[in-house]
Amino acid sequence: MSCAVAPPGSPVFSPSRLLLPGASDHLHGSSPSFLLASPLRLFALRARIRPDPPCAAQTTPAARPAPESAKTAAKRRRPAPLLVPAVVAVPPPVLLDAAAANGAIMDEVAEQGEGFAAYCRKGKGRKRVEMEDRHVAAVALGGDRARALFGVFDGHGGKGAAEFAAENMPRIMAEELRRGRGAEEAVRRAYLRTDEEFSSDAEASGGACSVTALLREEEGSGRRQLVVSGAGDCRAVLSRGGRAEQLTDDHRASRRDERDRIEALRGGLVLNCRGTWRVQGTLAVTRGIGDAHLKPWVVAEPETATVDLDERCELLILASDGLWDKVGNQEAVDAARVAAACTDGLPAACRRLVEMAAARGSTDDISVVIVQLQRQLR
Repeated sequence: MSCAVAPPGSPVFSPSRLLLPGASDHLHGSSPSFLLASPLRLFALRARIRPDPPCAAQTTPAARPAPESAKTAAKRRRPAPLLVPAVVAVPPPVLLDAAAANGAIMDEVAEQGEGFAAYCRKGKGRKRVEMEDRHVAAVALGGDRARALFGVFDGHGGKGAAEFAAENMPRIMAEELRRGRGAEEAVRRAYLRTDEEFSSDAEASGGACSVTALLREEEGSGRRQLVVSGAGDCRAVLSRGGRAEQLTDDHRASRRDERDRIEALRGGLVLNCRGTWRVQGTLAVTRGIGDAHLKPWVVAEPETATVDLDERCELLILASDGLWDKVGNQEAVDAARVAAACTDGLPAACRRLVEMAAARGSTDDISVVIVQLQRQLR
């Protein structure tokens, strides 16, 4: 058998080498080094060529910044941003004359005169398109400076009946008073005539609850008298020495006497619909102006009371049910007396009552008229 002898420097005895960066070469003295071949060389290679992570670079203790104290960090902390609320301009309430002249949809109406003030606000109900309440303040009724008429008209099914009553009842009542009838009979006739004239229009629809106060003053003696009438659920409340006196009764289908009156008529029916009594299952009030489709069950006949005024009679509050459903009689008198004593007087008192009802969740139209009874008529 033949054999060959290999010299010591032959590649046969030279192990395979891998060049690894960064290691010194002990065999050849060059800057790169070689790793002896081995089964673990792949793992060694991966460990040596894996790049160092960015955070591996460490600074010397001398170059590392000193930690800040808690007090210093608090001083250098950025303060919270200051939030400044945006200023939103709230338009003032529309004056009655300007609103009527422009024919615009009114959300608020305010009126002020010598010894009286009125404020009306549209409700926030989801089905309300426009305000259906109206009011009237006719000083020197029919040219007579000894008479004045104040009233609130709460429309339903549209503004037509309330608007008609506010525009025409002062004229009709002045005519009835000139005919020499007594005050209560003149007021009664004025209600019935207003209802007849409105219902005679074939295109008229809807109706209106109403409360009115005819203030009369006798010449010479200065004696004053208040004739208060109501048809529906608007209400009049008198402040006598700080105590509330309700001058009208609400005409609702829940009243036993009103149900008996309606059911005694032919075809009259009052139903309890989900806890609310309604005439023919539709209307919750039993008296008012208009509502021609519910005649003869819903009538315009008012209930009237006459009150002799004295020095204890301070304020008269006329308001729609948007107020009375949320604010009690005595509560309204207390709030009105406090607000009326302020600088803004009666306008502030009206606004205060409306805001009280709205804050308590009233979504109905709210109208308030306040009359100061100790002032002379002008």
